[in-house]
Amino acid sequence: MRSSSIDHANFDFTIEESATMEVLKKFKPLDDKFPLERQLGISAAPIVLINIFTVGSADEAGFLDAFKAAGETLKKQPGFISTQLHRAIGDSPTFLNYVVWESTETLRDAFARPEFVAKVSAYPSSVVATPHLFQKVAVPGFCTA
Repeated sequence: MRSSSIDHANFDFTIEESATMEVLKKFKPLDDKFPLERQLGISAAPIVLINIFTVGSADEAGFLDAFKAAGETLKKQPGFISTQLHRAIGDSPTFLNYVVWESTETLRDAFARPEFVAKVSAYPSSVVATPHLFQKVAVPGFCTA
């Protein structure tokens, strides 16, 4: 694999190209001005990856199988802390995945692993993933970070 430097204004990082970039291209940005590859260039810790998945109704079982396979790969990676998957209520074939990582660096390294790239490539074609990175925020008198 070739390495490439991506520069987004103040953000500069190196990630593996080819398969990893292909996986990132399959993601739909939550914020078009701040796509995942740009977020991955920011050093932050800890982080939360929120990923909204829309799935064709006929592909739900296939999605869950592929999600489990990809998740099992990620759970073994350094920096992985925890994950949860939620399904929308009613007939909406929408899922929300909440994953806690030690840092953007550990998530970036996990995304570059060939076994993860292969597992994500096995998602049914109807699946649209919309990932975004977050950090906890404290609101005095209401919630802690």
